[in-house]
Amino acid sequence: MSSPKSRNPLPSARRVRQRTAVLRRTISEMDYACSGTLHSRTKVCGRATCPCATDVTARHGPYDEWSRRKDGRLVHSVLSPEQAALIQRGIANRRHIDRLLALWEDETANEILHPDEGTT
Repeated sequence: MSSPKSRNPLPSARRVRQRTAVLRRTISEMDYACSGTLHSRTKVCGRATCPCATDVTARHGPYDEWSRRKDGRLVHSVLSPEQAALIQRGIANRRHIDRLLALWEDETANEILHPDEGTT
């Protein structure tokens, strides 16, 4: 008679797919996904006679700016309010995807390392 320890069941990709179905469905239903940060800034125009040169409250803007890494470089883009709303949604989606992928990774690791515990 073999002991439970010597019985080494193989991991089940089917079980992982079942356990992660909701995660995968949630990811597939998302539209935009992007990384980076979105912030609002005011700017000085550079003309010496403009009030923004001496008065912080007279600066131009605010402007929505998206900062992200692209090809290893930091890139900044000034956005319209409509674009900023979409980028904000994309950043929130990306953060949610990252959390879901971490859960998916946990399920995968648990199934591979402890396949006999998932046979319920």
